[in-house]
Amino acid sequence: MKRRDFLKTTALGAAGISMLGVPFSAEAAQSITLTILHTNDQHSRIDPLPDDGRQYGGMGGMARRATLIEQIRQQEPNVLLLDSGDIWQGTPYFNFFNGELEYKLMSQMKYDAATFGNHDFDNGLEGLERQLPHASFPFLSANYDFSKTILKNRFAPYKIFEKQGVRIGVFGLGIELAGLVSKSNYGETVYLDPVAKAREMVQELRQNQKCNLVICLSHLGYKYEDGKIDDVTLAQQVEGIDLILGGHTHTFLDEPDAYKHTSGHQTLVNQVGWSGIFLGRLDYSFSKKTKEKTDVRTAVIAIDTPVTTS
Repeated sequence: MKRRDFLKTTALGAAGISMLGVPFSAEAAQSITLTILHTNDQHSRIDPLPDDGRQYGGMGGMARRATLIEQIRQQEPNVLLLDSGDIWQGTPYFNFFNGELEYKLMSQMKYDAATFGNHDFDNGLEGLERQLPHASFPFLSANYDFSKTILKNRFAPYKIFEKQGVRIGVFGLGIELAGLVSKSNYGETVYLDPVAKAREMVQELRQNQKCNLVICLSHLGYKYEDGKIDDVTLAQQVEGIDLILGGHTHTFLDEPDAYKHTSGHQTLVNQVGWSGIFLGRLDYSFSKKTKEKTDVRTAVIAIDTPVTTS
């Protein structure tokens, strides 16, 4: 499937955001809708960006995002809220509170799961351990082996969510820390091949756990020219992932990329910039009878004006 055909047949895009809350008429009675909301690379941005003439000035802000997410939850019956890493580092809030505020606010927003970015190790393993009690959501990591560290057995590779009988498997992948993070900050954490681990996760989630949708929270980065493993490579080489929600490269995609395998299975790749200035949204439809995926509609919502509750 060509990119433009995918956008034409399955995506509404930013101009169609308001339509996403409208039931699909007669089809709605025979389908289940799952709404995926996602962020990446928040970088401790609690307040909106300064409105001083810079690009994206005045956009973002956790309070606005929280209100928007709550509105969507009131409109949609089945919502998952996910993050793809680099929650920490970038504003004085992190310097003063060491990540506590970010975790508490994300917990208030009822994030369902997140994965780790390289900056989430900026206070070392001890600093990460101190802040974990403030996170009511799990961190998922399939390719970081923490077994020789103080964080042994603290993180699962995946989590399964069930919405109206639809089983959604979510797993996490992180970037290689060597060269990005001081060795003293990640200690004996071992980086495992993300492609091999992703194949293991697909096998586990598809075959053993009988998931209807498989999502990867990735902090590998969108695309590189030097052969390093990225989200595009992952989408092309690992069949069975339905959606890769990326981070690290601060890439803004106005629509997800689509990669189709020879079997006909399609993998979407999405990423929504940085600093919480956009909220990604994908609305999947599933057959009530078979629980098979039938459609997906997408939007990117700019967090750029105060959100009212009326």
